[in-house]
Amino acid sequence: MSKERNQTSVSELGEFGLIDRLTKDVEIKNESTVEGIGDDAAVLDYKDKQVVVSTDLLTEGIHFNLMYVPLKHLGYKAVVVNISDIYAMNAIPKQITVSIAVSGKFSVEALDELYAGIHLACEKYNVDLVGGDTTSSLTGLVISVTAIGEGEKNTIVKRSGAKPTDLLCVTGDLGGAYMGLQLLERENEVFKVNPNMQPQLAGYDYILERQLKPEARQDVPAILKKLGIVPTSMIDISDGLSSEIMHLCKNSGVGCSLFEEKVPMDNQTKQMAEEFSINPIVAALNGGEDYELLFTISLDDYEKVKNDPDFTIIGHMTEATEGINLITNAGSAIPLEAQGWNHGKS
Repeated sequence: MSKERNQTSVSELGEFGLIDRLTKDVEIKNESTVEGIGDDAAVLDYKDKQVVVSTDLLTEGIHFNLMYVPLKHLGYKAVVVNISDIYAMNAIPKQITVSIAVSGKFSVEALDELYAGIHLACEKYNVDLVGGDTTSSLTGLVISVTAIGEGEKNTIVKRSGAKPTDLLCVTGDLGGAYMGLQLLERENEVFKVNPNMQPQLAGYDYILERQLKPEARQDVPAILKKLGIVPTSMIDISDGLSSEIMHLCKNSGVGCSLFEEKVPMDNQTKQMAEEFSINPIVAALNGGEDYELLFTISLDDYEKVKNDPDFTIIGHMTEATEGINLITNAGSAIPLEAQGWNHGKS
């Protein structure tokens, strides 16, 4: 039997039949979820906690290319990029809603794959899927995810609390997702010219995973709590280090000195950048989708983080009048510019 015969059109199930199918295995994990899927609205009870909410939209052809992004990976990533914003508030995600617009080219089985990734992410991050919507699209696939989380009033962290002399810290390493995208785009162009050519992806598993299946820094709120640190400001790195630093500086009314030599990068990122004749620092500054956390801490907390393997101190905040500068390896100060991250484009 051919693969085509096994595909079910969405119209065969109808909207409500499709919703039932995609959400039939949802299990509630959090006490704050009083009512999930199946009513006119979800019911959440947070008692004395503060609620944080974030929404992201992913559009086919803009944020992702289905020529090389598996639907299961896409579903997983759609959840991760949203709950990363919750962790960036030093809060814990608890629920998500997922809305999709799909064109007739997607079978029910294809949407099963998408939701398999969504369910996998919910399982890993202990998040409840509590609602959403489905509708038709004329041009492809659109996914909208809203993440809802909780945090303590005195430990919620915003973008606006950084002060001059605060230390600038980052989790993990940067630039990998961007270089993974460059590799995928290159191999996709080769495939267009010669569909019989096998993609040359061997040896670059790390940067490919950074692009196709990123992880949110679920561990950071607990690590900060254990260290006795409440960051003065925090943001997740979705649009590149440069843009995120500028957001923190604008919201906090400060400047920044970022040291090029301190920016952490993986060897695969550096190797791929060299292959593309790109300076690796450019990938870290102007790439995106690393979903690491960038935060500032008081100078008084230096001793707590200086030897912590999870964090790297990459600079310090200054008076706003000093500007936002990259201090190069040669010691020059270059004003940082936010190039902007064009999702899904090379």
